[in-house]
Amino acid sequence: MAAALAAARENLPASEARLLLGYVLQKPLAWLLAHDDECLDEAGLSAFKTLVTRRAAGEPVAYLLGYREFFGREFLTTPATLIPRPETELLIERAIEKVGTKIGTPGVLSRDGSKPAGRAGGKAIKRKSQRILDLGTGTGCIAITLALECPGVLVCAIDASKAALDVAQSNAQRLNANVRFLHSDWFAAVGGEKFDLIVGNPPYIAAEDAHLSQGDLRFEPPAALASGADGLDAIRHIIAHAPAHLHSGGGLLLEHGYDQAEAVRELLDAAGFVHIEQHCDLAGIVRVSGGMLR
Repeated sequence: MAAALAAARENLPASEARLLLGYVLQKPLAWLLAHDDECLDEAGLSAFKTLVTRRAAGEPVAYLLGYREFFGREFLTTPATLIPRPETELLIERAIEKVGTKIGTPGVLSRDGSKPAGRAGGKAIKRKSQRILDLGTGTGCIAITLALECPGVLVCAIDASKAALDVAQSNAQRLNANVRFLHSDWFAAVGGEKFDLIVGNPPYIAAEDAHLSQGDLRFEPPAALASGADGLDAIRHIIAHAPAHLHSGGGLLLEHGYDQAEAVRELLDAAGFVHIEQHCDLAGIVRVSGGMLR
């Protein structure tokens, strides 16, 4: 195994090479480290080399393995879905804070970087059965995580891709999460339903952004990544239509690009949202924005 890993490291980081070998052998990292002097059989070596070649060509590890860890759980991941990413866990954390708590949370920054006065005056979500809508669910990682982390909350998840919904439903079944799934182009199939909280990680990359032709993004579904000339088409649509699907005092939380915070704040304000909040990632970059419906 040591020789196979050494050869793989000529093209891949050691961590990725070990991950792929562990997948082929169905063994954890600790086992690999303790048995690095063992020999691979012909079938195992061939399978490992195939994965190394595919990864070296740029194919995402999540698609090669068929899963990606998110919020401590493994989610089935296919080329029909966006790959769950650690930065989306910020959206989860903020959404969890909202369930049963006041709108407005610690870490919220106003335009000038100070904490807004609106936090103390926020309205509590006090419905008997709180309802959350996840827009563009993909693997279902957001909806399923919220359903599991917030027992008793009713979660509905939608996606325009039937293939993505199939993956999300499989993940919900595997993880024993109670989530209702709808095949819908944003709010089209939601009808007159209203929710206490709407969340989403919509596409937000500009259509001509050079990053779309680099790294893992080359292999992910374009419709889940790009959204118009400035990347804001989906976010504009969601913010404009969300009020019709929120109870009074309900909240909206969206993940967005690293350079879109000001534009998203302006869209929220124009749509009538109050107590607008913007949350920073660990690098201090605003990546989640939202507000409350009066």
